[in-house]
Amino acid sequence: MEFTKHFKRMLEERSIQEEWVDKGMNEPEEVEEHEDGTRHFLRRIEEHRNRWLRVVINIQVQPNRAVTAFFDRRLRDKQ
Repeated sequence: MEFTKHFKRMLEERSIQEEWVDKGMNEPEEVEEHEDGTRHFLRRIEEHRNRWLRVVINIQVQPNRAVTAFFDRRLRDKQ
């Protein structure tokens, strides 16, 4: 897995810990396959008020490349 400079900067700007990204990718609650060649890993992060973390990975390149990560407000009410 390749973490780009952009990805690392987004983690820093959004106060997302790499540990949370690892947990989201290795133990996701949901995985979504998108037509644009990305795979989205979703996981609630208890330490961050149980908010949903979305980690987006480009799976069309080798090694796979982390695109972005963010707390998805659209999933706020999802159980």
